Amino acid sequence: MSELPMVRTVTDLRRQVARWRGDGLTVGFTPTMGALHEGHLSLVKRAKAEADRVIASVFVNPTQFGPGEDLDAYPRDEAGDAAKLAGAGCDLLFAPAVGEMYPEGFATSVRVSGLTDCLCGASRPGHFDGVATVVSKLLGQARPDIAVFGEKDYQQLQVIKRVNADLDLGARIIGAPTVREEDGLAMSSRNAYLSEAQRLSAGKLNVVLNNAAGALSRGARVDETLDAARQALAAAGFDCIDYLEARSSEGLDLQGPGPVTEPSRIFAAAFLGKTRLIDNWPVG
Repeated sequence: MSELPMVRTVTDLRRQVARWRGDGLTVGFTPTMGALHEGHLSLVKRAKAEADRVIASVFVNPTQFGPGEDLDAYPRDEAGDAAKLAGAGCDLLFAPAVGEMYPEGFATSVRVSGLTDCLCGASRPGHFDGVATVVSKLLGQARPDIAVFGEKDYQQLQVIKRVNADLDLGARIIGAPTVREEDGLAMSSRNAYLSEAQRLSAGKLNVVLNNAAGALSRGARVDETLDAARQALAAAGFDCIDYLEARSSEGLDLQGPGPVTEPSRIFAAAFLGKTRLIDNWPVG
């Protein structure tokens, strides 16, 4: 396997994209924060199926971490990530330094109203401003035809779609299905933080959400269904539930207390020790 080409500056990134454009090739893009697993690689493979050339970025974005969150501890393995990306068919790695993305004097922030007021947006103030800002920059820097993001971070996906549409960034945003471990746990870089006992409990999160989504699809009340789901998560060993809600798939409008009234998903964020896990499941 040949070594994956890498660039670290926007100038070099745009130079390579211009070469591909000159050859009449389409460009796909998968932004990541590294510590790559099969979930990330599935996004690269999806982009490869949609475009002639694929760029992946690895950038641990400081502006989407709040005070006391795990920015410093977030796993980093650039060489390992590059090898995995090469194996998945990636054509170029963009790995900028913080100073390249946020040079001295940087003073702009992108904020999406409405979609960011709930779920992770309510729990992590400022998080989606950081996401919206860095994704706006990345899409403007790479100028891809398509960009692929995972449905595990479903709220983030909706925010990115809105940013792309509102700012005329020109990419087609594709949401790719969540990739899961054998027991159904959504793959996440933060799963590495779990102890052996916590990992056993973590595998029950998706089971609880799947059961609750099934009940709602059969017409059950949201309030009763979510009460039962909270009890099931506590019984499974989860220490704290950040949120557990049913919301519409498009606008993230809160559903209930009766049956859901439009296409919806169940969203959860829950803690095992200090590790915060998120997941979501479609209703119906």
